[in-house]
Amino acid sequence: MFEGKNRGSTFAELLESIAIAVILAFVIRIFLFQPFYIPSGSMEPTLMIGDRIIVNKITYRFSEPKRGDVIVFKYPLEPKRDYIKRVVGLPGETLEIKDGTLYINDRPTPEEYLPPNVPLADYGPITIPKNAYFMMGDNRSNSQDSRFWGTLQRDYIIGKAVLIFWPLNRFGTIK
Repeated sequence: MFEGKNRGSTFAELLESIAIAVILAFVIRIFLFQPFYIPSGSMEPTLMIGDRIIVNKITYRFSEPKRGDVIVFKYPLEPKRDYIKRVVGLPGETLEIKDGTLYINDRPTPEEYLPPNVPLADYGPITIPKNAYFMMGDNRSNSQDSRFWGTLQRDYIIGKAVLIFWPLNRFGTIK
């Protein structure tokens, strides 16, 4: 015979372990990290249809988004939907697209993350309001972004996209 705890206490420990795991998973998902699925090609080639990513939800509690960050946010025209785009314009900046080039405060702004020869229609100029960001998809010709629905208010931001975890052949950080 085995000595030790009876079946009742083993079962209680198992239930306690499961409860702790569920609570930790809930806290992590609500406050720290959350998985998301990419349903469209608006961020290609950075993110492909079907990619699964991890979003860091705590980063922007301590810092502001930077130009080039890929972020998940509530879609301004339908806040129950989540969107993902890249920050291209910051609060207070004047943004314009001329002859296929992005200008910030009248200076051409390189976008190394874009594939070569991306067509870009003229837009602006627009001055980005305080506590707002100008968002664009990397697949500029197939992206409903700030050019269509305006700037993104800071309080709509969910978090920063940091990692592709599926499919495994695309595993890596998001740049």
